[in-house]
Amino acid sequence: MYKVLSILVLGLVLTACAHTDNSSGEQEQILDQLDPNRENKIQNTSNLDNKLGYVNYTRDQLNIDSEEHHAVSIDKVQLADMIAKIILRNEGFNRVATLVTDEEVLIAYEHDEDLDQNIAADIANKTAASIMPGFYHVYVTDNETLIPDIQSLHNSSTQNNNYENTLDQIISQMKKSPQGTKNSKDQDMAD
Repeated sequence: MYKVLSILVLGLVLTACAHTDNSSGEQEQILDQLDPNRENKIQNTSNLDNKLGYVNYTRDQLNIDSEEHHAVSIDKVQLADMIAKIILRNEGFNRVATLVTDEEVLIAYEHDEDLDQNIAADIANKTAASIMPGFYHVYVTDNETLIPDIQSLHNSSTQNNNYENTLDQIISQMKKSPQGTKNSKDQDMAD
C-alpha cells in the first residue's frame, strides 16, 4: 500500500510540475511574441506581406545614448524601384524612369496616346507622394527626352560640383510638363 501511495503522490507532483512549467512556458512565449527584436529572429519570411508591423518599447529598453546619434536612412534605389513599378502597373504607361535624391523625386515616363497627359501626371505624382516622406518634392514629365538626363544623374554624387546645376536644369525642364493636381499641402507651400 505504501508503494502505491508513493507512486500516486509522485505522479501528482510530476503532473503539477509539468503544469507549472507549461504556464511559465506560455508566459515566455507571450513575452517573446511582444519582443520588438523578434522580427529579426524570424526565419520564415515567405509570408511577410500578410504581417503587420508592431513594436513596443519601454524607455528602459531603449539605449538613449546610442539613439541620440542614430540616423535614419532610406534606400533611395529601392524607393525609386518601387515608385516606377507601381506606376507601370497602371494602364497606359510603357516606360518609367525614376530618380530619388535627398529631397526630390524625378519621374519621366512614356505613356499611350489614349492616356490623358494630366491624368498620367497625376498618377505619377500621387504615386511618388504616397510613398515618400512629406518633405520630398515630386517632379514628373512625359517628355521622354529627359529620361537620359535623369539617368545621367544616377551615378552622380551630391559632392559633385555640377550635380546641383544639372539637377536644377532638369527640374526646370520637367516643370514645363503637367505636374498633376496638387494637394492642399503643396498649394500652401507654393503660396
